[in-house]
Amino acid sequence: MRLHTQNCRLQWPHGYQLYFAHLVYSTMQPFLTPRLLLRPLAVADAPGLFALDSDPAVQRYLGGIGGPRPASVADSVAQLQRSEAQYAAGELGRWAVVLRATGEFVGWAGLKRVAGPVKDEHDFYDIGYRLLPRYWGQGYGYEAAQAWLACAFGPLGLPRVCAYADVRNAGSRRILEKIGLAPGPIFVENGTRCAWYEARHPTPA
Repeated sequence: MRLHTQNCRLQWPHGYQLYFAHLVYSTMQPFLTPRLLLRPLAVADAPGLFALDSDPAVQRYLGGIGGPRPASVADSVAQLQRSEAQYAAGELGRWAVVLRATGEFVGWAGLKRVAGPVKDEHDFYDIGYRLLPRYWGQGYGYEAAQAWLACAFGPLGLPRVCAYADVRNAGSRRILEKIGLAPGPIFVENGTRCAWYEARHPTPA
């Protein structure tokens, strides 16, 4: 799938927007950025995902907001099996981030629907990313997040995209602001002080 940033007309009722987004998502193919391949996660990614989620530097700012920490590769396999079931059901989920030049697993990025409550929000679309530390500081997180935001407001036609991060996680917050999400209030989620971000679809005038 080639990524385009064309605007979708969003005069439909909210429920139809979401139905349209899930319909488009269910037919999406892996797509490219200048340096990355973005594709669905697979069970074969378990060793890379385990390395990612068990890395102390990655876990530093996840606290109560990053999900359970895997105890073994088997836990990562189970997580990936849940992701595959999510894809099969047409639900938005995180995708693998892979270096085009080498095929190396970098981490994951993408969109997911969050039932909530988080802050005072329910049923919103969250954009996120998590990369292995050896790939930090090279613009890969920004490149992947920018591509997914363009996908959200282009082919998927989502009305709004949200995110939140530990207030101390300056790198993650910088990416969110750089791709165009506006900062919102500070709140506490599972004992972690978080900063809220969101962007609304840039509907045509």
